[in-house]
Amino acid sequence: MAIETKSKKTEKANGQVNGKGASSLFDAFDAVSGKKLEVLDPNGKVLHPEWMPDLDDELLLAGYKMMKYARIVDLKAVNLQRQGKLYTLPVNRGQEAAAVGSAMALRKDDWLVPAFREIGAYMWHGVPVETVYKWYLGLESGSVMPEGVNSLPTSVPISSQIPHAAGIGHAINYKGLDQVVLCYFGDGGTSEGDFSEGLNWAAVFTCPCVFFCNNNQYAISVPRDQQTKAQTIAQKAVGFGLPGIQVDGNDLFAVYRATKEAVDYARSGNGPVLIEAVTYRMGAHTTSDDPTKYRTSDEEKIWEPRDPLIRVKKYLLDKQLWTEKQETAYEEECAAKIDEVVSHVVGLGPNSIPELFEHQFETLTNSLAEQKRDIEEFLAWQGKRG
Repeated sequence: MAIETKSKKTEKANGQVNGKGASSLFDAFDAVSGKKLEVLDPNGKVLHPEWMPDLDDELLLAGYKMMKYARIVDLKAVNLQRQGKLYTLPVNRGQEAAAVGSAMALRKDDWLVPAFREIGAYMWHGVPVETVYKWYLGLESGSVMPEGVNSLPTSVPISSQIPHAAGIGHAINYKGLDQVVLCYFGDGGTSEGDFSEGLNWAAVFTCPCVFFCNNNQYAISVPRDQQTKAQTIAQKAVGFGLPGIQVDGNDLFAVYRATKEAVDYARSGNGPVLIEAVTYRMGAHTTSDDPTKYRTSDEEKIWEPRDPLIRVKKYLLDKQLWTEKQETAYEEECAAKIDEVVSHVVGLGPNSIPELFEHQFETLTNSLAEQKRDIEEFLAWQGKRG
């Protein structure tokens, strides 16, 4: 019965999946071919109209505005950290197209499993900027998702979230649902055992997962060419028996097209897909990092014109879908919204004792309940002494 159901799902994929169970896009950009999907060049011109995604003007504008908003949220966070108002945080600048373009391919009930450089994806999927800033303050509430938002919290340990994504995908199959899991990680994460274990499990059990690698050229200070000898990260998919595709991660259209097709493929019962988004971390790894120690300014200048925001803006201006006046007004609107959030978020904390425990389990385990009592008794004793 399960096999018949998967076959019916495949037939309903509206031409996205051919009779072999492989997507036409995945055939054209086979993981071992070394080809990279590109649609929009750095000047905002369409390179390959045959691969243009089905994006109406409203959705495209919403995507660009979210990329812009994510950039402003990120820059504001860095400024606040430099002022000592937020703690150490990862920098998102330059990776907005990869984050937003991929998340745009999801349905509201799909699952998002982030790493730590996906502010745009977070917010597109329904996580408010307040939650982002609370996490940067070290507050437990920064890991609590709003009701109805299917997303795991930020994951700092490298690749530990990949088995979690495979587990969610396995649960989706077990429950007979048609949701998809979109899981993010970096190029360095593909060297971790969790990467191999997660992808292998998802492939063997046909879990509806899209594994999205943000290849931003550096795993902290380790460059891509020292991370793996594989020609591309996308080709690592072959060893697990699943499709892999490399895309220009600074191209909103290419990212959306590849992820949408991967999501459709996974939802149709075909199993997981690996996407490698070739992008660049324009800022530091985190606010405690100094990238001048391991990369040159000449290299950074090569990537500056490839800024994902620049190319989409040029495309929108050329199509008369956006104006400089609208750009200025929107920047002011974003700044005002963020300032309002900052006014009641920055300065919160520290975590209360109950908050340290209440978000872990619906019912505390005996061990955690004992720890909570011990801390409360110690603080009560300390208070009497003071």
